[in-house]
Amino acid sequence: MATAQDRDLLLDKLGLDGQNKAALGKVLNTGNIGQATERPDGTMEATVRIQPDEICWDPSILVLPHGGDLELTLINDDLNTHCALLPSNGDRKFIWLVNHSKGRALLNLDGPGYYWYSSPTGNDEGRGLTGTIVVLGDVPPEARLDRPTQPRP
Repeated sequence: MATAQDRDLLLDKLGLDGQNKAALGKVLNTGNIGQATERPDGTMEATVRIQPDEICWDPSILVLPHGGDLELTLINDDLNTHCALLPSNGDRKFIWLVNHSKGRALLNLDGPGYYWYSSPTGNDEGRGLTGTIVVLGDVPPEARLDRPTQPRP
């Protein structure tokens, strides 16, 4: 088992940190972790990008401080065309990203939890082009199950 400090070195040694080494892409969610910034009106914004020849989102894990609206900018710096199938309440969002392009998606993620997104074209998912949006917070009282209070860590 590797510590957090050793993770990057171990992934490099095993050839799992980039395309065309031991794997066609990075191991799922072994990239950077980023945080969305909150605007004065409560909406959040963040940017994720695909670096050239890496076949992964950067950051691969995006953390939101609470549920709500997110303006997500997606940048494809790669030489290949990709896309993004993104979670959002009501309906998923689809953004086509030709090589060296930028797109913007307005998402609504109102509940805490993990939401994943990917590029479902050309086996991009199988090569590691998946990302996670983590929404922090607690379930609102009206959505909680009617059961006794549970111990909290």
